[in-house]
This record gives sequence, structure tokens and C-alpha cells, in this order.
Amino acid sequence: MSNSADSRNILGRTLELPCGAVLKNRLAKAPMSDSLGNGEGGPTEAQIRLYERWAEGGSALSIVGEVQGDFRFPERPGNLLLGLKENQNALRLLTKRATVNGAHIWPQLGHAGALAYLPVSQPKGPSALSIGDFTCAGMSAEEIKALPVSYARAALDAKDVGFSGVQIHAAHGFLLSQFLSPLFNRRSDGYGGSIEARCRIVLEVINEVRRVVGAEFPIGIKINSTDKLVGGLTQEEALEALRLLDTTSLDLIDISGGTYFPGAASCSDNSSSEPYFLDFARRAKELTQIPLMVTGGFKKSEQAVQAVTEGAADMVGVGRAMVLNPCLAEEWVHNSGIDPEFPRFESPPEGGVTAWYTMRLTALGEDAEKNYDLDVLSALRIYEERDTKRVSIWKRKFSG
Repeated sequence: MSNSADSRNILGRTLELPCGAVLKNRLAKAPMSDSLGNGEGGPTEAQIRLYERWAEGGSALSIVGEVQGDFRFPERPGNLLLGLKENQNALRLLTKRATVNGAHIWPQLGHAGALAYLPVSQPKGPSALSIGDFTCAGMSAEEIKALPVSYARAALDAKDVGFSGVQIHAAHGFLLSQFLSPLFNRRSDGYGGSIEARCRIVLEVINEVRRVVGAEFPIGIKINSTDKLVGGLTQEEALEALRLLDTTSLDLIDISGGTYFPGAASCSDNSSSEPYFLDFARRAKELTQIPLMVTGGFKKSEQAVQAVTEGAADMVGVGRAMVLNPCLAEEWVHNSGIDPEFPRFESPPEGGVTAWYTMRLTALGEDAEKNYDLDVLSALRIYEERDTKRVSIWKRKFSG
């Protein structure tokens, strides 16, 4: 790969999406569950400031992870919830401050389905399942047919409060990912069986979202390259899903992988020094004309430069590296800073690394990261205590 100025400057090039919207460079803050909502579906000041900081730091696009359109199936009680009048002013403040410096801000439209947070939900997926300690109910045909309208309503709510686009979440083991996976989807009607049938609800959601938001509003999707589970979505099936997505009006396809199925290994805790999904993205590029974003494992600017230069990705999604340095995009685009130094954790407990990064997000939102010195066990304890408090708030708000 060339190290010429032209090669490095590729991260600073704009990207025009099929709908006509323009992203100012090739670096996006990937969606993460920041767990910074107020427990009633609204944003906190720390959350608003967090996304403002990424915008100030040069990101072309920030995606708010796990934004719900249905309070019955949240991923966590710290998720944002669209459609509540009492939260609209705070959400408008979020989108106003998160779009400074020419940045885009999109919500990741989620529905946890079978992985909905147990203390505030009754999980329900494509099929009733009982796998080890994991159980969930199955959705009726009527409930499935209502999903496109539900996602479209959430997308329109997002547009109304100033989000500049939306990303449909069909990865990481949540509801639409569950429909794609033969491990979760064991239906025998038109929504199960072949990969075409399993992808049907995803296409219906995309089409209905497009119908209500109009032709010029960006719609992205996050999709797995593989579930990394025995019996789950394979790479070959994921590539076939890409062929089907290419027939839609999508503007950006975000390639990721893995699942939050209980006990599954987390891709983000992978110790690999290389990006995770570039080989799949290279194959996907041959199947679609829709711009591709690749997320997972980008730790060095050279990796991002190479991915875009060789054509494996049009956008690079960066998560934890931007948690370590919220100005990373500006520095990588202008080659003015060094790559972040990632912390090393010795034998962390399950969920500990994620909790450490999530609590650092809180520190960023409070402009207090210079004083952030939590160890993994302390971060996990505080993270879980905060969720416990928000469970009570969520129940008071939505159980009446």
C-alpha cells in the first residue's frame, strides 16, 4: 500500500450516498450501547455532550446504538426511546449539538426481540426457543406483519426531532438478526426456511421506512457477516442477504458480526490486532453497489487508510478507539496524531471490558476522562448498579 499523501488523504474524501446526502469524510463513530439514557427513554446531558464531542472531533457520522421504537423490547434500560412527546425537546437538543462541524447523527433503530432485557421485558423472537438456560416466546404472524410499520414510525419520529438519517439494526443477535439466523428462526411460514424467506421481514422494514421518510433521507443497515454461533447465520447466507439488500433503496450497509447470545464470545473483546470483517467486505463489494461501511477492530489509522484505498470499505466504523480519543477522526484524517494506546486487562470477568469502555463513555460525556481510572471490576460494579436503578425508573414509566 502506498504511503503517499494522496493515499492518506483518502480518509478526508467526502462520500455521497445514493439518496444524495454527503458524509464529509470516511470515518464514522460506530454504534455502541452507551447506556446513557435517563431510564425513561430520554437523553441525559452527558449523552448529549458525548455526541457533541465526537462531532467536534471530526467524525463524519455518529450512530447512537440501540435506539428503541417499542418500550417493550429494550436492549438496556439506558436506551433512548423514540415517539415520546416529553422527550422531543431533549432529543432535538441532542441532534442539534451532535451535528456541529458538519457531522451526521443517526439513531440505530433497534428491537431486542429474544434478547430483550429480562428485568423490564418478556423476550419474544421469531420462534419460541429453549436452549440451555435461554428461553423466549415466539412472535405471531400478526406481530411480525406489524414490524415494518413500527420501524417506519420510529424512523419518522427520528426525522422529526432532527436526526439526519437512520440505521436499521439487523446484527448482533437482536430481532432482525434473529430472523436472519436459522438458530433463532425456525418458522415454517413465509418468514422462515430459506435465506430469502428469513430476509423477507428485513426487506419489508426497509421498504416501509423508505416510504415514510422520503427519497432524500439516508437509511443504513447493520448486518452480520456471520453470527459466530454453531447453527447460526453463515457467511455464504450473509452474502446472499447482501444480494437481496442490493435491490433496496439503502444508502449504507454496515458490515459487522457476532452476537450477544448468552455465553457467546464477543467480537469486540477479540485480541486480534487486525480488523475483523474485511475479507467478507471484499466479497460483499462484488455483490452490491450500495456503499459499505466496515466496523470492528480498527485500531490504527493505517488500517482505515488501507481498507478504503483497496476498496474493501467506503466508510470505516470505529468504536473503542474513538472512546479512547474522541478527536480520533480529525487526527486520522489529517495524520496529526498517534494511534490510541489500548488498555490491557488481565483475566477480566464476563462483561467487564464492555463495562469499562461504557463507563469511559460516561466520563467523556462529563468531560472528565482525564480523571478516569476505574479498574474493570469497579467499572462492572458501577455499570450494573446504574442499570439496576434504571430498571426501577423504566418500570415506573412504562408499566402503568
